[in-house]
Amino acid sequence: MAFLLLPLCQISHAESTSPDEHQAEREAVVLLHGLGRSNLAMWLLAKRIEDAGYHVKRIGYSSLNVTPQEILEEVTGQIDSCCAHYQKPVHYVGHSLGGLLIRAYLQEKRPENIGRVVLMGTPNQGTPIVDAFRDKWWMKFLGPTTSALGTENDSFPGSLEAPFYPVGVIAGVANSRHNDAWLPGADDGLVTVEATKLEGMSDFIVIRTGHSFMRYDQEVARQALAFLRDGRFSRQQEEGRMPEGH
Repeated sequence: MAFLLLPLCQISHAESTSPDEHQAEREAVVLLHGLGRSNLAMWLLAKRIEDAGYHVKRIGYSSLNVTPQEILEEVTGQIDSCCAHYQKPVHYVGHSLGGLLIRAYLQEKRPENIGRVVLMGTPNQGTPIVDAFRDKWWMKFLGPTTSALGTENDSFPGSLEAPFYPVGVIAGVANSRHNDAWLPGADDGLVTVEATKLEGMSDFIVIRTGHSFMRYDQEVARQALAFLRDGRFSRQQEEGRMPEGH
């Protein structure tokens, strides 16, 4: 599908990994982008989180023609370098595939300084769109990680354990009328609301936004910050927020 053929800007370099003394006095937030993007894709969310007083580390990685394990190794090296010995709590925010990589990293490393985790549009149960189009040529072009995001038990999402840390899940809903054949029910254009849900999650909220634009959405940022601060999403009704059961 066209929305899977994203602008493939694959910059895999992390930002500077040596926090100065002033940065070390703040809690840190590690940001991970989604499939086919780069750390530049998270610039606006990073700015909003920085403006709230956190030290932000954007992690970049290549995601095409590589396996989830290869991506995880690249991501692990960057996170360990920047944050393994950070004295303040280190929180994690991931968009889409970035959320799965956060879960995989924390499952493997179990860092002592872990704070809270926010997953945005993350296919925690896989996405049926991969099941439906797995044999298409463009799916094969996108590589093994894309193909591993289906709903089977042996998929990448299916290999991850329930969280042992506080995690808030943000799902999006877009006006998509013609995709029920491969995305049944409410969805953000790429991931269904139901597929974002995670056993053991601390809180859950649905926001009216599309999958790709979620990382720019002001309400998504507001809710992410609320969870990082309080361990729960804000229940104050605002335009753009939808009931959890939508």
